[in-house]
Amino acid sequence: MKPRWSVDRFGRWATIAVATLCFVALSSGAASGRESDDDEGDDGGKIPLTVPKAVCGPEDHPETALQGQVPASLRAAGFEGFNCNLKLIGQSRGEGASWQHAFFTDRDEHRCSYYDTSSPVNGTANRTHLGVVVVDTTDRRNPNATAYLTSTSMMDPWESLRVHVPRQILLGENGTNAAGGPELDVYDISSDCRDPQLLASVATGTSANGDASALPSGEVLKGHEGNVSPDGLTWYSGDRGTPKKYTATDITDVSHPQLIATWTVPQIYPASWRVTTHGLAISEDGKRAYVSQAAVPSVTSVTGTLAPVNGVLILDVSQVQARMPNPQITEVSHLFWPDGAQSQMYIPITVKGREYLVGVDELGGGGGNATANVQAACSIGLPMFPMARIIDIRDERHPKVVSRMLLETHDPANCSAVLPDIVGLSVFTYGSHYCSVDNKHDATTLVCAYFNSGVRVFDIRDPRRPKEIAYFNPPGVTTPSYGSQHFNPTAFIKSGTQAGGPDWCSAQLRLDARHGTLETTCHDNGFLALKFENGVWPFPESTTPPGMQN
Repeated sequence: MKPRWSVDRFGRWATIAVATLCFVALSSGAASGRESDDDEGDDGGKIPLTVPKAVCGPEDHPETALQGQVPASLRAAGFEGFNCNLKLIGQSRGEGASWQHAFFTDRDEHRCSYYDTSSPVNGTANRTHLGVVVVDTTDRRNPNATAYLTSTSMMDPWESLRVHVPRQILLGENGTNAAGGPELDVYDISSDCRDPQLLASVATGTSANGDASALPSGEVLKGHEGNVSPDGLTWYSGDRGTPKKYTATDITDVSHPQLIATWTVPQIYPASWRVTTHGLAISEDGKRAYVSQAAVPSVTSVTGTLAPVNGVLILDVSQVQARMPNPQITEVSHLFWPDGAQSQMYIPITVKGREYLVGVDELGGGGGNATANVQAACSIGLPMFPMARIIDIRDERHPKVVSRMLLETHDPANCSAVLPDIVGLSVFTYGSHYCSVDNKHDATTLVCAYFNSGVRVFDIRDPRRPKEIAYFNPPGVTTPSYGSQHFNPTAFIKSGTQAGGPDWCSAQLRLDARHGTLETTCHDNGFLALKFENGVWPFPESTTPPGMQN
């Protein structure tokens, strides 16, 4: 195949063949059952381009058009929701929700959920409560808010709200409207998860906190997204300060977190590509970080003029884990793809003893989710919206994508059918955001939030051939949720929203195999408790141990 010139991540010129790019070409039209000739399983069988659709029960209200679609006519009439093998059993709408959902069960078997709401800088009109909402979900059918956390970071932790189960702590950093400040807050949830107790609220990387020397001179910290190491001793952050970087903070003493290391994302690409940080996860031994290189290359770049730059970086953080003096973080490898942008998050999982990553993008193949971006993706045969994917990392120096959770709405062959749905919308529509699994150590099930397509549940027992088994897309609301990032006239994102239109589902999800339930939040609908029906889940081998979902 004729090679094309590209730039590698260190700025060196190199030749690559188009066939080596980590994606399956989608330039030819197709329907749901179309198979890809470029992806073959270990048994040599062909893999369908889009994920096979769930088979719904007789009492369900299934989708009426394409898989994942809420047609323009339903949006205009007032969307009443879809469900397939999942039904709503409990809800606490409150004033709406934002991006994330964390959860915990304490020693007295109180079940709790935590979710963020829109930052007060977006306006406080018509709001009674600000900050992170604490919901008692012990009775899933009657969830109720018990507290509101309003320390510095909890006013808007953005995408950094996390629970560490063994240490029984809730954490979040100041992520105000995507790039906040240096603050990190830690709460004790061990005694009663319904009433978190503040342990620390410190400005990391500052002289006041005594750890300014860990931050290079002239640099600043601006929180956005973070995660905890499996041993609970290190907080890692995808920081949006200048320059963009990943940071490591020692939380051995939860009353006094200390910044100990930073790693700067190489800024060797055109500024228009907006290469930045996002979500991350840490390996079980604490020695590897799987972090996002969140890039938004232009459409001309996606076509092959330059190499893809959006995807996952595998970093060696063993010196941080070992608490070596002046610990250094280095890159082990990376995997980039041109069929998505703004890499969102990763979950290291094991399926039948084999190591994988679940990865999710936030923007589609056209570098965005607005009509113009979708049209651009269509013009070059790439998926219009972002999706989850499964990546084989057995050979960490040569990771590879083995499957993608494409719905029919993603297929370029369906461009003309979905474009009318998103007219006037400038941001998130049919794409992915956060995913969770049943058990990171022995995964059978992947559940993802797909914004306007709702909650989607996939059987991943064969990671190369995922199958959809259930979905729930909540009805649109007709009155504003003033703490929502979606249908809120004063919030951060409001373009194109309308009364009765489909909600945004974007948060992490809690699977419970014992009770056959799923819990999450959607922006306008708040907290949702769902029950699986028709015997689709759990599978006989499914387990959901605490702390193993994401």
